[in-house]
Amino acid sequence: MGWPFLGETIGYLKPYSATTIGEFMEQHISRFGKIYKSNLFGEPTVVSADAGLNRFILQNEGRLFECSYPRSIGGILGKWSMLVLVGDMHRDMRIISLNFLNNARLRTHLLPDVEKHTLLVLNSWKDNSLICAQDESKKFTFNLMAKHIMSLDPGKPETEELKKEYITFMKGVVSAPLNFPGTAYRKALQSRSTILKFIERKMEQKIREVRDRRENMEEDDLLGWVLKHSDLSREQILDLVLSLLFAGHETSSVSIALAIYFLQGCPLAVHQLREEHTEIVKSKKQSGEMELTWDDYKKMEFTQCVISETLRLGNVVRFLHRKAIKDIRYKGYDIPCGWKVLPVISAVHLDPSLFDQPQHFNPWRWQNTPGPCSAGASMTSSNNFMPFGGGPRFCAGSELAKLEMALFIHHLVLKYHWELAAPDQAFAFPFVDFPRGLPIRVQHHTFI
Repeated sequence: MGWPFLGETIGYLKPYSATTIGEFMEQHISRFGKIYKSNLFGEPTVVSADAGLNRFILQNEGRLFECSYPRSIGGILGKWSMLVLVGDMHRDMRIISLNFLNNARLRTHLLPDVEKHTLLVLNSWKDNSLICAQDESKKFTFNLMAKHIMSLDPGKPETEELKKEYITFMKGVVSAPLNFPGTAYRKALQSRSTILKFIERKMEQKIREVRDRRENMEEDDLLGWVLKHSDLSREQILDLVLSLLFAGHETSSVSIALAIYFLQGCPLAVHQLREEHTEIVKSKKQSGEMELTWDDYKKMEFTQCVISETLRLGNVVRFLHRKAIKDIRYKGYDIPCGWKVLPVISAVHLDPSLFDQPQHFNPWRWQNTPGPCSAGASMTSSNNFMPFGGGPRFCAGSELAKLEMALFIHHLVLKYHWELAAPDQAFAFPFVDFPRGLPIRVQHHTFI
């Protein structure tokens, strides 16, 4: 169980290559098996690298287990953040998010804006220039979420001001929770306060505009939608907006950076992507249309395989925090009530008994699987594929995330060749990050 109080937390959180499970997990699985006990984050903990137990945990959310993130996460994201809420309140907040991100809205509002913001970023790249791919993917997802959450336009002073505070905020979310002057956590708490004041000003502006014009509130962004369709308190709305800005920006941007990284090492996949997307554009030219449509998106079958493989191998969300709310017996294992439980998603995605050559980037593996791609299916793979979690807490933004990745890949492969400009790779800290920012050199190329 490790040292008193600290337990084995330092070893568990030690950085390692994101395409592996890390030395700590490898050693513990080899010694104790895929389900073992430890002391992590100051509490006795059951760690699960077992696909069956992980599914059992996620499907029994609210009955046998509940979400249980460290207190420091709630302190910085807010007590009403969807990440830390449990029970009915989480369900209500999730329904609000799902209603805003429904399929009709994805088709009519989000798809055109995803393409617009993709082109804003990619069209700014100069031929034969050095690009920090991680920063560019973050710029893309931040601008998109700022637009759809609060109707902020990219490049405007208020958007840039918010982005600057948000970067400081993010550094604190993933730092040690030391609330002393000068620490990243203290700076993040200060930035959180600034961001909430910014959101509150936008709320008051919307309410004032409605009162002055005596018209219905606009529903073009999440803030307007929540103010019109929910009875949440001001504090609840602020935390919801902040948590969705966090969730919608961070994971999607890392996923896009990972796709850029994996694809530069797999020319055959890039070639097949170009063929797929060239055909889509050729068919559009015949019809005289320019912008991508939902039907175009549904034709991106191999692209969906690339997305699934990127999420499986890169594992943006590596493990989840849960707690047993009853004494539980699972296949001979006893999990005491009150113990933390960590389902490690990455350990399942990188398990050689479940995925052939799991550390090899192979998007073609998904062509024989029913879940993520439309082809025929080995249920084993799809059942063990959980990049968006599962059960009642399944990610509300999963379809938006896949749409963002697909449209970004579409324009990237048609506009550019790219290669690594300096050695870099994804590391888990445990959040996934590229230490050098993923520097790439890009060259314009016309494929059509």
